[in-house]
Amino acid sequence: MDSLPEDCVSKILSYTSPPDACRFSMVSSTLRSAADSDLLWRTFFPSDYSDIVSRALNPLTLNSSSYKHLFYALCHPLLLHGGNMSFKLDKSTGKKSYILSARALSITWSSDPLYWSWKPVPESRFKEVVELRTVSWLEIEGKIESRILTPNTSYGTYLIMKISRREYGLDSVACEVSVTVGNKVQSGSVYLYQKDENKSENKRIRVPTRREDGWMEIEVGEFFSGETNQEVTMSLMEVGYQLKGGLILEGIEVRPKHYR
Repeated sequence: MDSLPEDCVSKILSYTSPPDACRFSMVSSTLRSAADSDLLWRTFFPSDYSDIVSRALNPLTLNSSSYKHLFYALCHPLLLHGGNMSFKLDKSTGKKSYILSARALSITWSSDPLYWSWKPVPESRFKEVVELRTVSWLEIEGKIESRILTPNTSYGTYLIMKISRREYGLDSVACEVSVTVGNKVQSGSVYLYQKDENKSENKRIRVPTRREDGWMEIEVGEFFSGETNQEVTMSLMEVGYQLKGGLILEGIEVRPKHYR
């Protein structure tokens, strides 16, 4: 490949991935030039990245030293929609992911301070999160348009949460979760809290897992984003009249699935 023109090498590398391009840059000086070129790294960006950046709460400057540096800058969260949505690129694929903040979700009775408490927490990427005081009817719903996602991609949706020390009732009854796209519905069951380790033996009922950012997450479901725009509805519901409290909700993440 050292004998090929740089633009030809860049074209070949555009069919790989960002991590592969970084690995090729260490092979030889000729490949390094092609693997670090703006011509190559522009191909890893979504077509609407410039519009996304222009709508950021704290606009990211585009006069970066290279598109490679800009790509990795966009692999860190960028707040949109007045700070109620977070965007970033997946560093291994360049595909788009979003987090809808708790304020961007529909949460039954969340405006009533008897049931829910809105507050800032230093570890959140958003201005505020919401903590469940007490309810018997728990219903959370988020919506996103598939047109803002990467087309033809398998996505997972995840509730981002923590459990406060005043938790009660969250492990008593499983919640029903679902993802709806058009007339396709994927449903399942989850426990928001796991005091009893035996609950994890039922593989059909998911339980929270720890994230790298210190929060917990639980998978709501998955879907495939096609070429046409469709509304994606993600929901969690538990209406068994079991009193519960202590759930701290940051939002719902929609990110590309990585299959091994």
